[in-house]
Amino acid sequence: MIRRTLTLVVIALGVLTLAPATASADIESRRVIGDLAAPVAFTFGPDRTIWYVEKNSGQVRIYDLDTDSDKRFVTVPGVSGAGERGMLGIALHPNYPDKPLVYVYVTRSAGGQVQNQILRYRDDGGSGVNRRVLFTSVAGGSPYHNGGRIAFGPDGMLYAIVGDAHDSSNSQDLTDEDRGKIIRIEPDGDIPSDNPLDGRLYAYGIRNSFGFAFDPQTDDLWETENGPSCNDEVNPILPGRNHGWGPNQTCNGSGPENTNQDGPNPVLPALFYESTIGITGIAFCDGCHLGAQDEGAAFFGAINNGEIARIVFNGARDAITGDVVVLDHGAGTISFEVAPSGRIFFSDFSGIYKLDDVSGGSGLARQLARG
Repeated sequence: MIRRTLTLVVIALGVLTLAPATASADIESRRVIGDLAAPVAFTFGPDRTIWYVEKNSGQVRIYDLDTDSDKRFVTVPGVSGAGERGMLGIALHPNYPDKPLVYVYVTRSAGGQVQNQILRYRDDGGSGVNRRVLFTSVAGGSPYHNGGRIAFGPDGMLYAIVGDAHDSSNSQDLTDEDRGKIIRIEPDGDIPSDNPLDGRLYAYGIRNSFGFAFDPQTDDLWETENGPSCNDEVNPILPGRNHGWGPNQTCNGSGPENTNQDGPNPVLPALFYESTIGITGIAFCDGCHLGAQDEGAAFFGAINNGEIARIVFNGARDAITGDVVVLDHGAGTISFEVAPSGRIFFSDFSGIYKLDDVSGGSGLARQLARG
């Protein structure tokens, strides 16, 4: 298991280094859906359904938590699933089902190129119809650094991460370059008039990310970021700002080095790890039923070692004050999502799981609430 060295960057107070915290014994994962084919992204419908994508097949599927039925919604054609490509994100319109629109982020062959696209489908009685392309960006020659995720923000806008395509200079390029950025578009694909940068761009200096979430207490956006051979990060995403990834990155093995050093006035990460853990999704506890100590915290996972960690914020919620590993899942985690009930779910390459509080007794004796 990778040794974790925690470094906290406290805004305006300098840098603190802490030893890794002891794992909690009060949380376990309970499998909700098993035997799946790489459900790397999922979201929740309002009717106790889980909408998930299969990374390589292009299928979007709907699982009913009450009946255990699992049906195909649509198959996206031309999916390129090599490496970190494929079906990477899914979101429902904030007013679904009144506006029965379903959005997916996918790498696919189109127009003679491999492209990252955001597609929108209309839900017609449980089937996806009227496909429309809202966003297109050339994926690049490498199947790696192709991180992607989509989610609607509290403002009703659709946010997406686009990896740097294995070219760190893309992240600092603001001349009509979407790669290495977080973009923000309206639900119909138009560009919001209040975007902080030109066109669709919301923030830049991004490397390779598979997770972001909005803090329900502040509406601030937080992102997890995969580093090179060092410095996986948890970042506060500030609109219009540079988050520092670029061509001058270094990791020389002599200790933690901040790779967020490129471009104008880079925003430092709130937390980074000396050794890479393959950091993935992130989700906030807002009535997540995991205990009083977890309320307001955020949880994230790692694909390298399967650990799930809880991070705690300061009173202003603009810096991180500590973390603790709460669970060794045993398999690499990918996406983290919050159900309408507030409970936190996550996926690995074979299933979707729920985090449960186990402090009240043995696993066989507990009644585990669903959904």
